[in-house]
Amino acid sequence: MATPAIRMFRKLEGLFCVYKPAGVHWKLVRDSIETNLLKGLNAAPSQPLPHEVRLLAQPRHESEASKGLTVSAVSVPVLSKHPLVTGPEFQHIRVGVGHRLDTFSSGVLVLAVGNGNKALNDFYTTRVTRDYTLEAEFGTATDNFTNTGRVVERSTYDHITQDKLERVLSMLEGVNQKTLLTYSSIDMRSQEAYEMAVQGLLGPEGKSTPILTGLRCIRFQPPNFTLEVQCLNETQKYLRKIVHEIGLELRSTAVCNGVRRTRDGLFTLQDALIHHHWTAADVMQAIQLYHSTKKNKKPSKAANKTSALQTSEDNITETQQSEINDGVAR
Repeated sequence: MATPAIRMFRKLEGLFCVYKPAGVHWKLVRDSIETNLLKGLNAAPSQPLPHEVRLLAQPRHESEASKGLTVSAVSVPVLSKHPLVTGPEFQHIRVGVGHRLDTFSSGVLVLAVGNGNKALNDFYTTRVTRDYTLEAEFGTATDNFTNTGRVVERSTYDHITQDKLERVLSMLEGVNQKTLLTYSSIDMRSQEAYEMAVQGLLGPEGKSTPILTGLRCIRFQPPNFTLEVQCLNETQKYLRKIVHEIGLELRSTAVCNGVRRTRDGLFTLQDALIHHHWTAADVMQAIQLYHSTKKNKKPSKAANKTSALQTSEDNITETQQSEINDGVAR
């Protein structure tokens, strides 16, 4: 019979996401959540202690000493099963980490508990894209492309306009689209490639260089500007380097002030748990929401297939009926 802690752990198996703040290593985030989950699991009500029957001597008066020893069967708790003897029921729990964020970045960090680690591996074999918001500034170049690095160059930026920036972004996006097609193992002249491109499933097979699938400016207030990026197989260092290269293309310099991930596959900022909600109860609720979302999507796909099949059958019926009418007319 499963204990309350085991039943609670089964509800914790799945995927969820948290908001990783900047300046914190992802390992500290994972360790904090592991600790909180263990506290929540071990705080679950424990089962009553099992009992066993023992023969115990009955107390006797001095006048009854000559009658011999008197024993009786008594049910007593098994103290060897007490939590103070056995220790906590859960002493370790595995929390898997998805696509990681470096110390200087913030945003959505996907985690997995228990059997969710297998789902996490399957999740990243589907070539999911990720969205980022990059805060940047013209006029400075550093040795590590961040505003905290050692300044190696300063330059002017008065000649930069939003139109010039948009042209550079379009050029970079076009180059990355060609790279995406290069790493795809599908014949670009085939019907399969067309259908995958329409559904947004076209992507590189296996590992590839970082690819930007979308790039646009959402704020331009020189020297500051903000970029929105959609990408595959990226690192945060690569994204900061992109900001540096944009500055060079505009005959200036640029440095990245911040990288924030706003979406990782199905998970968005709205789904991310902030630090105060890294508790077992909130994680369980987030995982249950993830499971319910998956269940809701499966019927919708089946319904789409059914409607498509029905439409196809209706078209066939109409075609057959028109052929019959033509034959009658003749």
